[in-house]
Amino acid sequence: MPQGKPRDPRKAEHWRRLIERWRRSGRSVRDFCEHNGIALPSFYAWRRRLQQDAPRPDVSQPPEAVTFLPVHVQPEPSDQQPPLELVLGNGRCLRIPPCFDANALRALLAVLEEPSC
Repeated sequence: MPQGKPRDPRKAEHWRRLIERWRRSGRSVRDFCEHNGIALPSFYAWRRRLQQDAPRPDVSQPPEAVTFLPVHVQPEPSDQQPPLELVLGNGRCLRIPPCFDANALRALLAVLEEPSC
């Protein structure tokens, strides 16, 4: 760190909060700075300073144990199969996807086949 005036801890904390807001925002640095009225060079300078001041990990300690969890991949329904088309007696046409719920279809057909008032 260059010699000179000591850094104001309040100012550093202000920039830490701003940089954390930027990380959570999902915006680009340029967009975040423009939206918040922040000078782009100041943002980059403070981000660099705060990274340099951040505590370094202690490499003399062994890393924490890593735990792996099993993953079960479910195949997505194939888009290759066309939907089932069902033409009702009144001329209505239903397009039913390959992975339909049979009970929901039965209930829908019962409602659609009821005589109208």
